[in-house]
Amino acid sequence: MKTVYDFKVKTTKGELKSLKDYEGKPLIIVNTASKCGFTPQFKGLQELYEKYKEQGLEILGFPCDQFNNQEFANIDETTQFCQLNYGVTFPIFAKVDVYGVEAAPLFRYLTEQKRGLLTNRIKWNFTKFLIDRHGNVLERYAPTTEPSKIEADLQKVLSS
Repeated sequence: MKTVYDFKVKTTKGELKSLKDYEGKPLIIVNTASKCGFTPQFKGLQELYEKYKEQGLEILGFPCDQFNNQEFANIDETTQFCQLNYGVTFPIFAKVDVYGVEAAPLFRYLTEQKRGLLTNRIKWNFTKFLIDRHGNVLERYAPTTEPSKIEADLQKVLSS
């Protein structure tokens, strides 16, 4: 059976990284944007990361520019923005498409595993997916869902 660990993603330096490197760790995978109304969610994601990283949590951010061009053209600007404005220390990867013919295979898989309301297509930035320690997609959260609202589900994953 396929899991998120079967995918490789590009780092900000253009190198391939296997998600197998995160095997055994709970994950939150999120498509991000630096110039979006939901961008302040970086603060809440970072708070979750700091609170639970010792228990194995990893948050993986994937910048996306498909929604009204709300991401910097240069990935270095993106990472600097996240670090300077929100103190982000969790991994940010290369920019990806999250829907359409150019959608990253990881995001195609995530949306096949957990449909959204009315459609499986990601509708906006900051759609979040909770992954268990075995690489299974457990939950999908809307862009409007604040990271703090994921905490109860995350605690269940951490305790299992």
